[in-house]
Amino acid sequence: MSSVPDYKRKAAQYHLKRYGVGLLFMLPWIIGFCVFVAIPIGWSMFMSLHKVAVVPGGFKYTWLGLQNYRDAFLQDNVFPIELITYFQEMILMVPIIVIFALLISLLLNQRFPGRFIYRALFFLPVIFATGQVLSELFTQGAGDIPFLDQYNLEPVVRQYVGGELAKTVMEVLGRVVLILWYSGVQILIFIAGFQTISPSIYEAVRIDGASPWDSFWKITLPASVPFISLNVLYTIIDLFTFPLNPVLKHIKDNMFKVDTGYGYASALAWIYFGFIFVLLALVMGLFSRSMRLKGGKP
Repeated sequence: MSSVPDYKRKAAQYHLKRYGVGLLFMLPWIIGFCVFVAIPIGWSMFMSLHKVAVVPGGFKYTWLGLQNYRDAFLQDNVFPIELITYFQEMILMVPIIVIFALLISLLLNQRFPGRFIYRALFFLPVIFATGQVLSELFTQGAGDIPFLDQYNLEPVVRQYVGGELAKTVMEVLGRVVLILWYSGVQILIFIAGFQTISPSIYEAVRIDGASPWDSFWKITLPASVPFISLNVLYTIIDLFTFPLNPVLKHIKDNMFKVDTGYGYASALAWIYFGFIFVLLALVMGLFSRSMRLKGGKP
């Protein structure tokens, strides 16, 4: 009869033999994650609690605790305003991108000659419109919509949405072309989601006399809810790294100021991440609740 230590040793050998190969294949990713993600994130958190000064031979760290975080809201007159303004813009941009991607994916899911060419055309901006390219195009006015100035729509927008939101709405409308370029991945996700719906379901409802409009509202849209939630989450994350994001520009500017530096910029970045995390948690909770209600659970 084997002793307890022998049993534990054999159990450990069994688990090592069973999972060791998988862990060995994951080892390069684990090392890369620790070196390029975990350590920089921890270092950023460390710097956010200090005042970082560049001195001959390296950096000088002065402990401040949460002072950088307090200064972001009590001393900085720009960061809170830009943060709130960009959140307002994002509330408008996310539905525009997701709805546009849904409509285009419905068209591209139909059978017509040259369908793959049109799918490629809608995905091309994802490949070519990198951060610097997109910023340069916007600087040159490639994303401008002429009729905004031609018909002087700002007073009309101000009349219907109020003075506080008029600037936000005009900012979104002014670069709506560039925003729509960010819909390529969402279109592919929707098209992949439509492929999961069995064609026999559409045939059955067509035999029962349902119109395409009824099929969309009763079959296509309910089956697309998981993919809508995925696209909303992806769009939120994608927009928070938008090249024209004023919050990121403010964080970068503070990195090189003498009176703020890396410590204060790191604190701003962590506050920004906190807002993103809370927003993503709210969106995930909202969609998970809707999925439970759809499934008949309380």
